[in-house]
Amino acid sequence: MIRSASRKVVFFGCPLDCDEKHEAIQEKLNWNTAGPTVDDPLKPIVGMLAETVSPHQWRLGESVPVPGWLRPLPPAEERTRINLQNYIGFLDQDGCLKYAQAVQDRVSQSILPDFPCLITVDHALSGGVYRASAEHYGRRNLSLLILDSHTDAVPMSRMAKAILYDAETNPNSVYRRDDPFLHHRSESYNASSFIHYLLSDGTLDARDLYIIGISDYPGKKAFRVKDPRIEEYVEVYRALQRRGATLITRQDCQMRPTKVKRLLEKIRTPYAYLSIDMDIGARNALEGVRFKNWQGLSERLIFRLASMIGESGGHNLELVGLDVAEINPRTAGQTLGDSVDRTYSIAAGLVNQLVFELAA
Repeated sequence: MIRSASRKVVFFGCPLDCDEKHEAIQEKLNWNTAGPTVDDPLKPIVGMLAETVSPHQWRLGESVPVPGWLRPLPPAEERTRINLQNYIGFLDQDGCLKYAQAVQDRVSQSILPDFPCLITVDHALSGGVYRASAEHYGRRNLSLLILDSHTDAVPMSRMAKAILYDAETNPNSVYRRDDPFLHHRSESYNASSFIHYLLSDGTLDARDLYIIGISDYPGKKAFRVKDPRIEEYVEVYRALQRRGATLITRQDCQMRPTKVKRLLEKIRTPYAYLSIDMDIGARNALEGVRFKNWQGLSERLIFRLASMIGESGGHNLELVGLDVAEINPRTAGQTLGDSVDRTYSIAAGLVNQLVFELAA
């Protein structure tokens, strides 16, 4: 896979953080000025890249503006808006879709045909860059490669029902049956479902979808459960594979790397877009991400996968865009015990390796 030297890399951001989880809301409410002060991950990552990459190869664009209460570090005067009802309302009214469309407009109007590189918090925004790129290069000409611990193709209703099943049947469940997250939710475009929408409207052909490193693929037992809530949930994965999507599990990455390399050889399009969800290394290589329900891969293995992705397709496959998502600025780069979190430095290393072909 190559990046055309004629396409200058354009970095831009959008620090949208609409996470409705209890712990995320508490982090925001408890944050004080003694902690981190930069809530747009674009700044620290580009700062690191500027030390190694020639300024002739890239330029810095502006971040898409986000109101204070929807940012990772909301200002004190907007603390009253930080509550579960407001975040659920934002999600259920397709707030993520509106920002993804703003990202799409930015890419279409100000970046293409150069190389868009989005550094962001909410992964749903990646769909906006991909849509703009698919329109520019042709939907049949562009594959989507995602490095992620989650499949991000599960409609909200099916996700909520599966979680409710766990809350009702698992004595060790971390969920509560009375959690408002689980009831009366509308179908919405969000970080857990945006791939579903790209497939549903024909922007993406499932045969051109490669999701690498997932930990949420249902176990064999789940496929035997007769409860309709779980049957609907596992059908999401069955349907993806029936339609030709390539789902590569974390176990495949750890135990069968040659299988990963072989599957990447199936890419049939002349162009590829790569999306990196930094929770691929959660609770292993790094800590500064929003979702840590699955333990991710080691730093060494993440960069090994990046090398495989970079080698896929040879000179017949052109990388035309990339994003890095799901960074939590409240914890990224912070001192944790005896060490300093490496989320920002690993993200910068991946961009160096995959976009600028520099050693991490």
